[in-house]
Amino acid sequence: MWYLESINLFDIICPHRFKEFKQTHTFKEYKKGEFIYLHHDLSTRLYLIAKGKVKLVQYTNEGDEVLKAILSRGEVFGEMALLGEEKRNEVALAADTVSLCPISIEDLQEMMRKNRDLSLHIYKIIGWRIKKLERRLELLFFKDAKTRLLAFIKDLAHENSTIQNNQTIIKHHYTQQDIANLIATSRPTLNILLNELKEDGIIEFNRGEIIIKKDW
Repeated sequence: MWYLESINLFDIICPHRFKEFKQTHTFKEYKKGEFIYLHHDLSTRLYLIAKGKVKLVQYTNEGDEVLKAILSRGEVFGEMALLGEEKRNEVALAADTVSLCPISIEDLQEMMRKNRDLSLHIYKIIGWRIKKLERRLELLFFKDAKTRLLAFIKDLAHENSTIQNNQTIIKHHYTQQDIANLIATSRPTLNILLNELKEDGIIEFNRGEIIIKKDW
């Protein structure tokens, strides 16, 4: 039940679907590279992605970018504002042309008061995100790059895959550089690891697709 990123939240909680919010609700558009919010901006709303991809990043004291997540249509971000976060602890920017549905915390709380199922969805997503981040941090601190890659592929399979001819087909929106950033390695190292897994008969891969041929 924690794999809720496969649920299109845009179709569930966008205020445009609710009669009392429809007249005042507007979408916001961002071009690739534009910031949606910055570190220490006030946390007054969360966002649903109607179109495009959004990157969530943090920066080290040295100015290096640490990629936390890449989200696509139907997913939500900025949700920690709902738990009382006063200022952002991350940066959100458009990874390509993006259309967002911003929801003020006050409006969302009003919708949640009227819909218990909606409240359950939101709080499960927050809990799922926290668990996923904890797991990723554990992998980054204690596992080697190959183990981190295998864990990443397995998480993708849980979130969005189909079975064909006893093989697991994963469709995804990540570039190789995205994957390298998410598992904290270089792109050349990622290419070496992917080719090793391919030579071992574990996976096949091409743009936007990974095929798991056998378990490990």
